Amino acid sequence: MCRFLVYKGKDEILLSNLILEPQHSILTQSYDSRLRLDTRRPHNGDGFGLGYYTSPSLGPEPCIFTSTIPAWNCINLHRLSSKTTSNLIFAHVRATTEGSLSDSNCHPFHHRSLMWMHNGNIGGWKYVKRNLALGLRAKWFSSVGGTTDSEWAFAVFLDALDRMGYDPDCASLNGTGFGHSVLRKALLATIERINTLIAEIPDTGHNESDEDLECRSLLNFAVTDGHSVVCTRYVSSGKDEAASLYWSSGTSWQEDKSVKGRYRMERRDKGADIVLVASEPLTFERDDWVIVPTNSTLTIHKQAVMIHPIIDRYYNPNPSYTRSTGFAVSKGLDVTEAKERSG
Repeated sequence: MCRFLVYKGKDEILLSNLILEPQHSILTQSYDSRLRLDTRRPHNGDGFGLGYYTSPSLGPEPCIFTSTIPAWNCINLHRLSSKTTSNLIFAHVRATTEGSLSDSNCHPFHHRSLMWMHNGNIGGWKYVKRNLALGLRAKWFSSVGGTTDSEWAFAVFLDALDRMGYDPDCASLNGTGFGHSVLRKALLATIERINTLIAEIPDTGHNESDEDLECRSLLNFAVTDGHSVVCTRYVSSGKDEAASLYWSSGTSWQEDKSVKGRYRMERRDKGADIVLVASEPLTFERDDWVIVPTNSTLTIHKQAVMIHPIIDRYYNPNPSYTRSTGFAVSKGLDVTEAKERSG
């Protein structure tokens, strides 16, 4: 199962302060993922990607760097990260579930000013893909360059945005982006569309070997227009836990000079200049990280964080309701630590 990281800050940060240097950095997670139990495929070594926004004078589109080389073995990642700064960064290390090992299948994906990542899978994908593709407007069908379910989900998002009356080609939008509420509505429409297509898979007609066809989806998405960020932690089940997702905010992200790689999120006041979102915490400081509730959206507007429940057929309003860890564990994910952190 892949891992991703989001940074949104009032000020720019050196990429290496996130990507390389923390004790449990996204690079470290490519070969030492603490919330992963899958001993058959223990590494997130099927390529990686970075996406970050540069000076407005260079245009509203993000700079994207992807590679099929494992993150831990890419010298160019070290060179780039040690000399590049940005105030909005996406990073992703990949473990393939759908799609071959190629640059075109590495996250993040982007269209104009929009950038997208996914950790998880679309349930019943080989029976869903055709109808999903046929339901798209021609432009978004043609925009898909790779073979992953993640990029097709991005195409559904672009299609949803378009049908809502917002042109994804409008990259600048007067320098304000689409707005966090628009991004969130399009993301919810994407999840709804995926769930509808899965529900339409016939009870008969698939291969006998697929008698126990898995139709549950893990949909941890992250999307940004260069201004606002919306993430989801979602599983299409009313009984199961989703893949892990955490967030942290504060006034500065600093290394403790007495311990190499020990970073802390400092909080000098009640405000927040920095927000981090990660599949796994970048540090082992328990109090620095908060788990995103299962089946919720996390929205970052400026540096304010908003959490909203995703209210659909899988929603449970009982805050003490306990979900099963079995499905996540079957996908190689350890959610025990996640539950302990949230306790």
